[in-house]
Amino acid sequence: MKNYITSILFFMGFLIVPAYADDKSKAADNANLYIISPKDGETVSSSVKIVFGLDGMGVAPAGIKFNNTGHHHLLIDVAELPDTNSPIPSDDNHRHFGKGQTETVIELDQGEHTLQLILGDHMHIPHDPVVISEKIKINVEDKEISPQEKTKCISNGYGGCK
Repeated sequence: MKNYITSILFFMGFLIVPAYADDKSKAADNANLYIISPKDGETVSSSVKIVFGLDGMGVAPAGIKFNNTGHHHLLIDVAELPDTNSPIPSDDNHRHFGKGQTETVIELDQGEHTLQLILGDHMHIPHDPVVISEKIKINVEDKEISPQEKTKCISNGYGGCK
């Protein structure tokens, strides 16, 4: 009896999953996802601040379903887009910002890197149509801070340094 119930549940999964896959979150027609900073071709230090831009839709944390919203995923050195009918992977090359963050600082090795944003819905699945930024290239140089810069203090007006 236990195997019978398990078999039924297993085969029901094949009916439910495809039905859910067709119910993708819709993207706004005018949605535009882009990287504000750094700029394409820019040379940066190994600690890179990346600022995300989104027009035509809103940002909402993962797990929160609102129409015309999503959250950012940063693709680092990714040659091909992930499957747009499945949740976006989460690893060193696919960074999730499920709290609704619109910027980040990441550490990258020296050399050339590509960055691209893709918007995911409440379940980390890309919208229909997919909302994705242009892919940019940056060059990372490990810039050492001079001893003068390390000791430089700009007053914050409260007796400390900025």
